Amino acid sequence: MPVLSIEGMQTKALLAAATLATLSAAPSVKSKQFLNVGSVHPPGYTHVVTSPPGRMIFISGVGGVAADGSYPDNFAAQAVTTFTSIAQRLELAGASFKDIVKINYYVTDLSHTSDLRRIRAQYLNMDKPPAATLVQAGLGKGLLLEVEAVAIVPE
Repeated sequence: MPVLSIEGMQTKALLAAATLATLSAAPSVKSKQFLNVGSVHPPGYTHVVTSPPGRMIFISGVGGVAADGSYPDNFAAQAVTTFTSIAQRLELAGASFKDIVKINYYVTDLSHTSDLRRIRAQYLNMDKPPAATLVQAGLGKGLLLEVEAVAIVPE
């Protein structure tokens, strides 16, 4: 292990003090920030979400299966059932839709996009969060939609 001179130790101490001062002077983020690149404001999602420390919640893919185990045969009914199920899972974890920072939609047909947007607007703030809509050829038997989400509940 190399031996530092007095000057070397002083330099390291000054660097450490400067780093500490910079970190403590940094603004403390108390809530989530939803950011977009430049003046671009994409419809229905945000480019970036930052969040202060908190408890992360991961919602596995949720499809539109009804309470009796059946699959409604239309997209709108499956979407309502899906978002209702997500609300239950968020509540179980002590969260709500406002805590979602990332959400992915898997659909079997993009022609359902307008229904998806209309129904999800009843649950989510449409200015946020980052989102992706992907076409998935084979979800589960009878599923037309599956949604997964990540939420962060601030400490």
